Amino acid sequence: MNTNNELNLANVLNKRVIYDITPFTLLDYPHKTACILWFTGCNMRCSYCYNPDIVFGKGKKTIGEALQFIQSRIGLLDGVVLSGGECTLHKQVFELAIELKKMGLLVKIDTNGSNPIFLEKLIQNNLVDFISLDFKALPNKFQAITQSNLFSAFEASLLLFQQYKIPFEIRTTVHTNLLNVEDIQAMIAYLEKMEYKGIFYIQNYLNNVKTIGNLANTSNKITENIFSKTNIPIQIRN
Repeated sequence: MNTNNELNLANVLNKRVIYDITPFTLLDYPHKTACILWFTGCNMRCSYCYNPDIVFGKGKKTIGEALQFIQSRIGLLDGVVLSGGECTLHKQVFELAIELKKMGLLVKIDTNGSNPIFLEKLIQNNLVDFISLDFKALPNKFQAITQSNLFSAFEASLLLFQQYKIPFEIRTTVHTNLLNVEDIQAMIAYLEKMEYKGIFYIQNYLNNVKTIGNLANTSNKITENIFSKTNIPIQIRN
C-alpha cells in the first residue's frame, strides 16, 4: 500500500511546471557547474523581463522528467539552479529540493523575494545553498517597474537571508529609461542601511531582445566608475 508520502511525491513528479532545462552552465551558479530548471509563471510583470514565454507560458516538462535528466548528469554537475519566472510560486520546489539533496547536489534559487515564508522553509530544512535575489527598485518605482506591491516581501526576504547567514547575492537589471543613476545610488544607500555586505551586481539591459514590455533600445549603460565612493562593491554583469 502506498503511504501518504509516496502519493505526495508521485503527485509532485507529475507536475508539469518546468518550461525548459538549460543542460549546462558555468555562469549562473558562481564557481559551480550546473543546469537550470526554468519554472513557469511569475507574480511580477517587469517590462524589461527577457523571459515572457516562461512567465506567460505553460509547463512543458514534469518535475519527474527533470529529475531523470539530472540523474543522467550526476558526476558532471555540482548543482541545480531553480529559476523562472518565479520558482517559489510552486510548492513542489520543496520536494524537488529534497530529491536534489538526496543526489548530493547543491541547490541555487533565483528569486524576486516575494515569498519569504516559503524561502524560510527551504532554508530551515537545509534545502538551499545559494540565492540570487533580484532587487527591482525602491518603493517609489517598484510598482511601476514590477506591476506589483511586493516590496515589503522583498525586504523581508533580504532580512531573512541575513538572519540565517545563507550565501546570497543581490542583482538589479537596469534600463536607464526606468532606473537612472540617481535611482541606483539610492538603492545602494538602502543596501548600506540594511547592512548588506556582499557585491551588488548591476546587469545592463540587453538591446534587441524580446521582453514583456517591448522596451525600446537604450544607448546608456551603467558603469562601475560612477559608484566609486560606495561602501558596497559594485560589479557590472553584461
